[in-house]
Amino acid sequence: MCGITGMIHLEQDLTKQEQLLRQMQKTLARRGPDQEGIFLSEHCALAHTRLAVIDVDLGRQPMETEFRGETYTIVYNGELYNTPELRQQLKQEGMAFSTHCDTEVILKAYAAWGPRCVEQFNGIFAFAIWEHTAQRLFLARDRIGVKPLFFAEIPQGLVFGSEIKALLEHPDVPAEIDKNGIAELILMGPGRTPGCGVFRPVQEVRPAYCGYYAGGSLNLYPYWKLRAAEHKESFVQTAEHVRALLSDAVRRQLVSDVPIGTFLSGGLDSSLLSSLASHVLHKQGEELSTFSVDYRDNDIYFKKSHFQPTSDPTYIRCMERYLGSTHHWTVLDTPALAEALYHAVDARDLPGMVDVDSSLLLFCREIRKDVTVALSGECADELFGGYPWYRDPDVRRVNGFPWAQSTAYRMQFLLPEIAAEIDAQQYVQSAYENTIASAEKLPDDSALESRMREMMKLNLDWFMQTLLDRKDRMSMYNALEVRVPFCDYRIAEYLYNVPWEYKDWNGYEKGLLRTAMQEYLPPEVLWRKKSPYPKTHNPTYLQAVSSMLSTILQQPDPPVLRLVRREMLEQLLNREESVQWYGQLMTRPQIIAYFVQMNYWMERYHVKIV
Repeated sequence: MCGITGMIHLEQDLTKQEQLLRQMQKTLARRGPDQEGIFLSEHCALAHTRLAVIDVDLGRQPMETEFRGETYTIVYNGELYNTPELRQQLKQEGMAFSTHCDTEVILKAYAAWGPRCVEQFNGIFAFAIWEHTAQRLFLARDRIGVKPLFFAEIPQGLVFGSEIKALLEHPDVPAEIDKNGIAELILMGPGRTPGCGVFRPVQEVRPAYCGYYAGGSLNLYPYWKLRAAEHKESFVQTAEHVRALLSDAVRRQLVSDVPIGTFLSGGLDSSLLSSLASHVLHKQGEELSTFSVDYRDNDIYFKKSHFQPTSDPTYIRCMERYLGSTHHWTVLDTPALAEALYHAVDARDLPGMVDVDSSLLLFCREIRKDVTVALSGECADELFGGYPWYRDPDVRRVNGFPWAQSTAYRMQFLLPEIAAEIDAQQYVQSAYENTIASAEKLPDDSALESRMREMMKLNLDWFMQTLLDRKDRMSMYNALEVRVPFCDYRIAEYLYNVPWEYKDWNGYEKGLLRTAMQEYLPPEVLWRKKSPYPKTHNPTYLQAVSSMLSTILQQPDPPVLRLVRREMLEQLLNREESVQWYGQLMTRPQIIAYFVQMNYWMERYHVKIV
């Protein structure tokens, strides 16, 4: 994994802009601490920071190749999981290779096949390729949106990068927010509308999009989408198909020239990936490293709820014994968790999922001490229907984003003069309706199946993107490459058409996945009720973030008060309320922390409201 950035300018000589390019590159140093490189030409400048995983010595970037009279230069961030097959296919078409890395395969696949090469890729990626003679830049992002790629159109040019901070180094990309950016922060946050970068000039290449910047204009288009098709397999055949797909995804994603491990929460998804990985490594004579997180005194303060009926440590120890892995525990305490809220903003370039972010950031820092690559269980709930809003008929029928039914409450925080400029209900509702309208269906879908397609599209485009943002930024802040096997696009394609009766087999959440993979887990873990990402239950966390916000409100002119009402923040501090800002992941302590992050973000990034 790496960091990429660059710029195009049709009227300036960019060979004279090396210092600016280096500044942009420097912002991404944490993503790629092993190597760095730049490419300068009159109208295109590219920069790369590398976290070396495959072919450490020869995989340097920017990488260049010549083919049929054209010269191509690439900067690439990601991992390609079908590299051997594509390399062999390209060799048969006359291509020669000088490295074993996937960068060269992507570069030469583009040279040979043009933009349709992306349709052949199985992986997580964001890349840019400059064609020297044609004077055009090709941009592409993976189907699911695991790897980020932001851009800003500037006069006579384009600036792009893996993270927003790289773009903001450019003098033509100001750190400004308008009413749309404010709506994103207050109404959608910590999520974002697909393609939106919150800062006024910044956009993001959407998942499964690619296209060219040429002649002063950018044209991006989708190269993949979920297609509705009749599902003709029996339940037994479907379970076999799921088992084959997931096993193959894990096998492919264990390829690495550096140490590799897995996240292990004791829940179904991470336990499954750990078990599959252990099987593969055992055949190679290797032992799996597993990693878990817990919080100081959680054993004392944990209270079971509808969303989190059991705590994790008992199940983690069960899996540790079952796998015989080399296991590593990280225990976090409130002071570090609260302090890392600021680092999490630095990593995300925006206010985020607060302690859900900061805990992962600290956890990844510890994991990185032992391995460079780790597998994680994101996206299983989105694809297999594990969330309550899939399974609860009342929640499922709700008109709007099921994890964010708090629009009216959120709007109370905005200053009246700003709130008057935003039609909150329309902003949120139109985003919701546009998403469900894009879910492809079959004419004979039942009302239930039709709704489930909508739910899957909502989750893939919104909730899952927030989690993938989190996983990429918090891990790459620590130069840890995290792979997500459930995000294999083949699994998403297949599951989109599997009927709900199968996914919810025997009325059990993710019943299909559990039944398909039952030979890989002990029964107590296999049938454990879903439990979300672990968070602290220690009351000192609420005390800590409340103190942080109180300190902000004592300042003479805190930036956050240019957006939100002081009296609402004071009410938040002084009144015990039970409001879900973003599902059960963000309630009162997290809402307080969100405004702490917002204040820091506005100050740290010198955010101007326009």
